[in-house]
Amino acid sequence: MTRLLGAVLAGGRSSRYGSDKAIALWQGKPLIEHVIAALRPMVDELVICGRDFGGRIGIPDRPAPGMGPLGGLNAALHHAAAHGFDVVISAGCDTPLLPGALLRQLRNSPDPAFVAALPVIGCWPARLAPALDAFMAEHRKHSIKAWADRVAAAAIDWPVLPNVNEPGDLSVLGQTGTDTQNMISVGPKTQA
Repeated sequence: MTRLLGAVLAGGRSSRYGSDKAIALWQGKPLIEHVIAALRPMVDELVICGRDFGGRIGIPDRPAPGMGPLGGLNAALHHAAAHGFDVVISAGCDTPLLPGALLRQLRNSPDPAFVAALPVIGCWPARLAPALDAFMAEHRKHSIKAWADRVAAAAIDWPVLPNVNEPGDLSVLGQTGTDTQNMISVGPKTQA
């Protein structure tokens, strides 16, 4: 049976947001709590990459802080490989409306896969950890999209998901409702 590790990528600087967006409140809870709630039923264990939060397992970005979401993903892959997990399901701390149908599709993917419009959401076999180390050692832009291209990950064409980058994005979230099973796009905010 495949063991799944959920990874909330939360080590960013939130420079466009102006303060720590992971703990920005939406519907009375920090954004990161919404992501945790969506991932938790889909995985065997959950880690927070790039910080400690709420008594959950926190792991530092790898190889160092400031590497963007790919540093968090790298940490998650190594944690998964070291602790007997087969696959990492990743999501950013700023994507609070993760549809269950999308997470199920990622969970059931036999190969690496990611959401084309928001590559931080993806499915990554733990066996890729050494290859990601090598990729990050190269002098290049460290984007999840570039990494996905390198490992020939399948791009999932999913309606654009809300992604909080600026304080005004929280009001857009309020317009989407809470139907995360069949959610429709609210606009193209992407990050790689």
